[in-house]
Amino acid sequence: MDSKKIELLAPAGSFECAKAAFAAGADAVYLGLKSFSARDGAENFDMQELGDTLRLARFYSGKVHVALNTVVKEDELEEFFDAAEKALSMGADALIIQDTCLGYLIKKSCPEANLHLSTQAGVSNAEGARAAKRFGFSRVIAARETSLKDLGEISSVLECEAFVQGALCTCFSGQCYMSSFAGGNSGNRGRCKQPCRKKYSWNREGYDTPAYRLSLSDLSVGEDVEKYISAGVTSLKIEGRLRRPEYVSAAVTYYRHILDGNPQKEDLGHLMRAFNRGGYTRGLAFGQDEKLISSDVQGHIGEKVGSIEIISGKPVCVTKEKFRNLDAFKVIRCGREVGGGVFGGETKEGFVLRSSFDLKRGDDVFITRDSSLFSMFPASRLLPVRVKIRLYPGDKAYVSVNGLEVYGDGVLAEAKTRPLTEGDVGRAFVAAGKYPYLIYPEIEIGNVFMPLSALNELRRRAYAAYWEKTTDREKKQVKINLEYEKKSGRCDKVAVIAENLIGLNADIGILKPRDYNDIDLSSMENFGGEKFLFLPAYLSGDEIKAITPVISFFDGVYADGLYGLELAKSFQKKLFAGTGFNVTNSVQVSLLDAEYVALSKELSFSEAEKISAKNTFSLTAGGVKVMDLIYCPFRKSCSSCDKKVWYSLTDEEGRKFPVRRYLASSCRFEVYNCADLVTAAPFTGKLCDCTAGEAEKTVAALGDVEKLKSIYKNHTGGHSKRPVT
Repeated sequence: MDSKKIELLAPAGSFECAKAAFAAGADAVYLGLKSFSARDGAENFDMQELGDTLRLARFYSGKVHVALNTVVKEDELEEFFDAAEKALSMGADALIIQDTCLGYLIKKSCPEANLHLSTQAGVSNAEGARAAKRFGFSRVIAARETSLKDLGEISSVLECEAFVQGALCTCFSGQCYMSSFAGGNSGNRGRCKQPCRKKYSWNREGYDTPAYRLSLSDLSVGEDVEKYISAGVTSLKIEGRLRRPEYVSAAVTYYRHILDGNPQKEDLGHLMRAFNRGGYTRGLAFGQDEKLISSDVQGHIGEKVGSIEIISGKPVCVTKEKFRNLDAFKVIRCGREVGGGVFGGETKEGFVLRSSFDLKRGDDVFITRDSSLFSMFPASRLLPVRVKIRLYPGDKAYVSVNGLEVYGDGVLAEAKTRPLTEGDVGRAFVAAGKYPYLIYPEIEIGNVFMPLSALNELRRRAYAAYWEKTTDREKKQVKINLEYEKKSGRCDKVAVIAENLIGLNADIGILKPRDYNDIDLSSMENFGGEKFLFLPAYLSGDEIKAITPVISFFDGVYADGLYGLELAKSFQKKLFAGTGFNVTNSVQVSLLDAEYVALSKELSFSEAEKISAKNTFSLTAGGVKVMDLIYCPFRKSCSSCDKKVWYSLTDEEGRKFPVRRYLASSCRFEVYNCADLVTAAPFTGKLCDCTAGEAEKTVAALGDVEKLKSIYKNHTGGHSKRPVT
């Protein structure tokens, strides 16, 4: 494969991680600032650290992509655009943004800006890529669920970036509200508390015991990246802004060797030891595999190094490898985690594993902290630099660093006692200090006297000047024009999402099919309002083609995915931009080319009222979808599947989350909140999700909270009163 045309993109949660990435051979890094980063838990970068990273990247001919990829609320717009202006002015190679409308304003003011659409925007088909292109984006970071075929079709529209390594979200990109509704911490704002990594049980035989039912293994595409490249993907992305520098080094090294046609057997082992949640899966691009769900083991599992034998009454890990006091281990028994352990001393068979748990013969031992990794990867990648030093009495000291000339202060004196030697000069100048230089000195010297302190100062000055010259980026003044025609007004309409629209008295009916292969048009007969077809956040390109014959029977489409923009436009149908668009500011309300707009279900009423207009709706009553699963949580056990439409997912606290199964080309699942929504939104249109039923009663009770509470016994006000953080 031609690795020169492929970008290997590494995560940088800190400056040390950025250094590790470039040292290992990354072509680019992506990082977050102190605000608007979808990894709020990472160390992240202030403007000084961003500047240092930009210089480092320039030295290695690399690039820096700055992530401003959270949803942005109305009162944060000024701060967001200020951060974008600063990053672009400092020379950031690209901005990663989730909000297409904010991206549009940036591109309009700064046409030379490179905008990459975040994976949080959920683009998984060519229609979504075409919409991104219309808003001014030059690259799409594909959703992790995107098939190889769709990656190819996206690549024919825009540059395509795809994840090849790292953690997988159980929910479809940008559509997870579980953390938000469980504890008020929004994943869409970078503060996910990872409730998907907790234990759950299903009301289905074989899946009814508590386990990590929603926790996915880590992605590792490995040598199959060649198939990504053949599909047209031009940037291979490693996830991990919350990981340590040794993980970044191990991951970049692994893929660098693969791309350069020189894969190393030990690379994968090093990567597994650095971080590896539940073993590796190739991911959904290749179809669901057996390793996708890690229901038995949670967290870092590492690499297997041996098994336990009880020798002289002590648990001994039998292995040929040598380990050390700082190493840590995890014990797995019959596929399930038993506990941890530490190095307890060498034996001729291996080493004693000290643990507070009762270890048994046959237990598998995995290393989760290999202290040798810290010294295995270089702290920096040294680039060759030719340095000429000329020191003669009566002349100024002269240094040339790859052609950059630097002179000392004043003329040099002739030595009266011990002259400066060539060895003195060489030792001084090969010490590059903080600079990643591999020095090749050429020394010309006469009978000269020069204090070593002055010689070292000359070296520091010369190397600093060369660093400034080679790493300086052209500064530019970027000013983003925030002017746009802000929509206002009030909407008094009622819109209802339901599987059957017959008998409903609503202004807008949104038909949500159970089977997109066989959409029952009779289920909206005699409905008097506008008819919209519900389009989920994810549909493949082939699935979109399959449903297009029925779109003509509707007045428009309600879409939770960006692709709905293009689909509505191509069929000259109205668009209802659903809650999946995560509309949180007036820029989106004003610039989205939509007949109707649903405001984000994470907004409080006070926040929503600020941006409401004559075409906006707020989720008011009914179910609250908190996850879209684009895989089978029952491991595709089709032959034994009971094929129920509704399941129940129970957490460790006994809360039950309804889960709806529907069909496209395969089964998909929607997880609903454990409590239904009951609110009153007098300032805007009312949107009710009655997928689970009670549509007629809900519509009749709108405006009367007490009546709604009698319909939905287990209810919540959601975020109507308290904003998410």
